[in-house]
Amino acid sequence: MREATHEPLPVGGGADVDRLGGIGAGELGGARTRQDLLSRTALGVFRLNGQFLAISEELAKPAGLTAAWWQVLGAVLREPLPVAGIARSMGITRQSVQRIADLLVAKGLAEYAPNPAHRRAKLLRPTEEGRGAVDRIGPGHAALAARLTAELGDAALAETVRALERLATALDALESAAPSATVPAPAPE
Repeated sequence: MREATHEPLPVGGGADVDRLGGIGAGELGGARTRQDLLSRTALGVFRLNGQFLAISEELAKPAGLTAAWWQVLGAVLREPLPVAGIARSMGITRQSVQRIADLLVAKGLAEYAPNPAHRRAKLLRPTEEGRGAVDRIGPGHAALAARLTAELGDAALAETVRALERLATALDALESAAPSATVPAPAPE
């Protein structure tokens, strides 16, 4: 695993590419190197997911929320959404969101509202109590954002966000172009 440094990873080719852990500029086109980069990206994202979940649990706990509750409430702060829309935006299953939405409603942190676009798919929206809980997370969230920005720098954090958004968009495009193309069938024996 690559040691963390304060230097950004190179985005394009060139002499800096060998800082990618021994991958030279002439090797970037190889199938094995592409597989290695994909694996390292996935492992990095999995690690980040675990780190963000742990941090989110700590931030949400004083507000009486879990990371998952906060995530669902956060998805509907700007506008009410159906459960399926929340699931799509978060990249998780509708059933997972439904279970959390029902818990939030039972706890008085959210409520279901009629959906003018679909009679059966109700909209989830936060209650005042739910908004208050999310607001209580704000100071800790702001402090973490400030510390992370101080560690990475404004430009590097912004580029990280753009890179992750590009990656998500690219994976969405692959999935929508040919769902079976992202996960090929096993080779025949």
